[in-house]
Amino acid sequence: MGRNLQNSGRLRPIDLARGHGLSTQAIRNYEEAGILPAAGRTPHGYRTYTPLHARALGAFLALVPGHSHQTATSIMRAVNQGAVDEAFRLIDESHAQLLDDRRTLQAVESALRDLAPNTASEPDAAVSGPGGTFIGPLAGELGIRPATLRKWECAGLVRPRRDPLTGYRIYDEADVRDARLAHQLRRGGHLLEQIAPLIAQVRAAGGLEPLEAALCDWHGRLSARGRAMLTGAAELEAHLRERG
Repeated sequence: MGRNLQNSGRLRPIDLARGHGLSTQAIRNYEEAGILPAAGRTPHGYRTYTPLHARALGAFLALVPGHSHQTATSIMRAVNQGAVDEAFRLIDESHAQLLDDRRTLQAVESALRDLAPNTASEPDAAVSGPGGTFIGPLAGELGIRPATLRKWECAGLVRPRRDPLTGYRIYDEADVRDARLAHQLRRGGHLLEQIAPLIAQVRAAGGLEPLEAALCDWHGRLSARGRAMLTGAAELEAHLRERG
């Protein structure tokens, strides 16, 4: 039966699965999710596919690296429902997100360059000390109000400890670094919820210098996403031409 199906231009689930290292269950799952058009059926109820299904599967798998599994699924669902403009809108949103991520990376790198003179020189005695600094001197050095630092603390951008006797906030060198970085990013127009994960990356890297490797990796991942989007676009365009 398998040879007869292939000779007639129809494909079995295993024929689609084999070329991509997938299971036949995965093919059925993709169909049920709307990623593939509905399969035909033999008189005995077996699923049959066509080269169009194979092209749809190739397009989906090519879209995933650049757009994520969820977005690629939504794109293919829209295509299969004839809502091509909706598919294009989803693709546009992914490109806009990639551009926003690139701008965020540029802002971080710019902020780090602006911080370099401060971090390379001796700490300001008015701001740093063996026991840390209080909120007033730090706010003064940054040119902001103490209330702003308290707001940043609520957002997780700085994590000062409390003096056990007075309850006053004490900012150590890492807190001062994070506050300076947050200040630069805020001046660049970034929102607190955008800055918080970037500050977390600085902490995880152990400071600004180790973050350089993470920034290089970030560049690489953005470039890979961009190229993957090009590949996905080519595969989707081929699928759309075949659909007519």
